[in-house]
Amino acid sequence: MGMTRGEFVKSTILAGAASAVLSAVVRKDRQRSESGAPRGSETIRVVRPPPSGKSDEVEDVLLTMQRDLARAMSKPVEQRRWIMIIDRRKCVGCHACTIGCVSENKLPPGVVYRPVMTDERGKYPNVRLEFTPRPCMQCRKPSCVPVCPVKATWTRPDGVTVVDYDKCIGCRHCLTACPYGARTSDFGFSYEATAAKGVETGVDRAVQGSVGLYERQPSYEYGKAWRRVNHASPIGNARKCHFCLHRLEVGQLPVCVTTCIGRATYFGDLNDETSFVTGLFRREHVEQLLAHRGTDPSVYYIS
Repeated sequence: MGMTRGEFVKSTILAGAASAVLSAVVRKDRQRSESGAPRGSETIRVVRPPPSGKSDEVEDVLLTMQRDLARAMSKPVEQRRWIMIIDRRKCVGCHACTIGCVSENKLPPGVVYRPVMTDERGKYPNVRLEFTPRPCMQCRKPSCVPVCPVKATWTRPDGVTVVDYDKCIGCRHCLTACPYGARTSDFGFSYEATAAKGVETGVDRAVQGSVGLYERQPSYEYGKAWRRVNHASPIGNARKCHFCLHRLEVGQLPVCVTTCIGRATYFGDLNDETSFVTGLFRREHVEQLLAHRGTDPSVYYIS
């Protein structure tokens, strides 16, 4: 039996009201997630800066940025704005940043936070390779955040977009939404699961299907110990670069910055007028990847 016109109008109104209530709940949940992030004096960290060298010596830029980091961490989180500047003219494609990141965050197969893209430029015989490290862009208008149905990802006051592994349901909507391909999914794979059969057994020997000692070690992303066991988080979650927030908390630069052999990666607080990155940002012609997408990345490039 079909509905009368009055019943149809009534059902439409009820459906609209339910949709409005659901939208309000979602908005409220999102606001609670973002506003729940620590702010103010509790986010201040006392970091000892490195000692100054001799006045006639040229200081390594890592020491300069370390000093800037100590100054930035002495401010509340909402007064910082972390940015990264990558000089492609200096990048030699060594992938030290990629490997350093894998080691620091105990990344499993298929999860990469900082790949280095390789492009061939020119025409034979005048050709050259151009390398582009590509971490998460930490966009100021991220396309990954609004598509998350459970609000497991949001942007901190300092501009870093984070993922709550305990809330993430692994739907991978954020992977699809990111125009940079900066998110990957943890499917629970291990490096030693495909080791050769027939090798000698023992705690220090790889056996097919086993998980090595290295892979049993926890990662400390977001300041918490994460152990990939029994399909627990972060297995099944979306994962991404987070500017090594756990290192910043203890006064250390992101590992990709410290492992760069060519000193091609710079990091710091753009809100600090005296920081190295602020001077570089103003002095050099910096560019954003896919600027036309309107996401306003916090990672800049010098070409």
